[in-house]
Amino acid sequence: MPTAKVQEGRGKEIDLQMTLTDRARHLVRGIVDPIADVLVWLGFTPNTLTLIGFLMNVAVAIILSQGQMRLGGVAFFLASAFDGLDGALARKLNRVSRFGAFLDSTIDRLSEAAVFLGLLLWYTGQGGTREIVLIYATIVGSLMVSYSRARAEGLGMDCKIGLLTRMERAIVLFVGLLLQKVTITLWIMAILTNFTALQRMIHVWRNSEAQDGQYPPPADK
Repeated sequence: MPTAKVQEGRGKEIDLQMTLTDRARHLVRGIVDPIADVLVWLGFTPNTLTLIGFLMNVAVAIILSQGQMRLGGVAFFLASAFDGLDGALARKLNRVSRFGAFLDSTIDRLSEAAVFLGLLLWYTGQGGTREIVLIYATIVGSLMVSYSRARAEGLGMDCKIGLLTRMERAIVLFVGLLLQKVTITLWIMAILTNFTALQRMIHVWRNSEAQDGQYPPPADK
């Protein structure tokens, strides 16, 4: 997540509000940073890695569109593990930027959509109406989880809360693909992504009510 990358680049300490994604990136920094050193030596840029990560997810989508769920799960794991390298490289090069954060966040959404497109193509060919509906519901829920946070932060409110943030979604999908229990996985994701979006809407509603209540109403003229 771009916010985490900017915060880490500034040396901000982990706090209790950090998501699983933030915590995971902090824990694996000892592994990621040496890889980033090699990437610096090879001349890669953070934005280049972001785009390579997207292409890796397109490859995952192609594998899934052929019904190769277990292989697709392994490829998805590798693509997800690759995701943190652009932020690490940006820190190494001291090139953490607002555009880099924007590009990373945007490509993350496209990558997620690409993976589900692969599943959609497979189940469309198999006549899996139930799975198609679940994939649609999951995509909507995932996008709403991300959008609700972005919109809240645009209003000046932190909104990292929720049951199924991006890291949790990746873990659930990876396990489901590896076990070849895709329909069950889609049920879980369809329900919990939309529930997470609802959690964030309630969170913003409560916080906005509290903040709005701090200001006196305008005087009658």
